[in-house]
Amino acid sequence: MEIVATGVEVNGAHGALLAPTSLRARSGHVLLVTGDPNSGRTALALALSGRLRPSRGTVRLDGATDGNALRRSVAVVDVPQITEPDGALPVRDVVAEGLSLAGRRSGHRRVREWLSACAAAGEERFENLAGFERTRLLVELGCAARSTKALVLDCPDRHGGDPTGWYSLAARRAECGMAVVVLCNPHSADQLGITPARIGANNLETSTPDSPEGLR
Repeated sequence: MEIVATGVEVNGAHGALLAPTSLRARSGHVLLVTGDPNSGRTALALALSGRLRPSRGTVRLDGATDGNALRRSVAVVDVPQITEPDGALPVRDVVAEGLSLAGRRSGHRRVREWLSACAAAGEERFENLAGFERTRLLVELGCAARSTKALVLDCPDRHGGDPTGWYSLAARRAECGMAVVVLCNPHSADQLGITPARIGANNLETSTPDSPEGLR
């Protein structure tokens, strides 16, 4: 599959939230996208997943502008104040909600089985998870829906830790054939040694998705 954003711009009540941005994400690749705080990273994540209609520009999935298809196919992970879990909840409740939203069984037995398979402690408060573990669980839940073909991770580096951790999670999903977009700050891309796409730029000619083979 291929997601192409062309001149995507988002305006709010008090001005621009996202400057015109163009990029391409493809199955089997990870695309890092960087921008400074308040540059519109979350607005771009929501637009790429069909959760927010751009003020200008288009987001096409395999050549078609179909918001419903985007929402079915693209899971957006850990969006601040939107899809990020309540940190006070125990992990088991976060898992139950995630499975339910993915259209999967979410009873006590199924949650226990899922936690066991992921080697996760259900009683722990979600906010106490280390950044890597948090992202690992949310990526797994994002992939729980059978229709998911792409992931958009919104700033996993905000939780701290070594960026190679969350990048390895993204790379693993790309190796399975998914298209993966990760929004992060410029410093994280520098640490990874990867040239990113940039918010507010036309990246269609100047950048390509990263191969997932470079970092594990």
